[in-house]
Amino acid sequence: MIRDVLRMGDPRLLRVAKPVDAFGTAALADLITDMMDTMRHLNGAGIAAPQIGVDLRVVIFGVGKNPRYPDAESVPLTILCNPVIEPIGEELEEGWEGCLSVPGLRGVVPRHVALRYSGYTPEGQRIEREATGFHARVVQHECDHLDGILYPMRVQDFTRFGYTEVLFPGLDAGNDD
Repeated sequence: MIRDVLRMGDPRLLRVAKPVDAFGTAALADLITDMMDTMRHLNGAGIAAPQIGVDLRVVIFGVGKNPRYPDAESVPLTILCNPVIEPIGEELEEGWEGCLSVPGLRGVVPRHVALRYSGYTPEGQRIEREATGFHARVVQHECDHLDGILYPMRVQDFTRFGYTEVLFPGLDAGNDD
């Protein structure tokens, strides 16, 4: 089911989400179905459970061909519970981001270029991966939601933050993540 996405200003987006403590449940499967339906409906690159008002440490991300990310490399579809990220090195890279909870806006955000991430599938199987580039950016963006952080909180230069339709005429100005 497609769910309403909370928007910046809603205090529920600022909370630290609780860990998933029961894997393989019908409730977790239903949550993931709703998150997936909502993300696909909005052409998002990812979504976190807090964005639909569920206070759990669950993220989904993945990008194939997406009209809002025409130059982005592919990111494998991943459902991750209780994620942990660990930067590899200290190198940061600036890049444009948008968010389903901050519709119509984009900003430049510094993120770690490379990282390791781990967590669990909805069935409780361990996942461990390394990511670089856009893949690493998406993971960091989604995991930030679990700690009550929205990407505008990470923007350092507000001359590079604004409405998508003004910054990028002709690009699909729909919601992002």
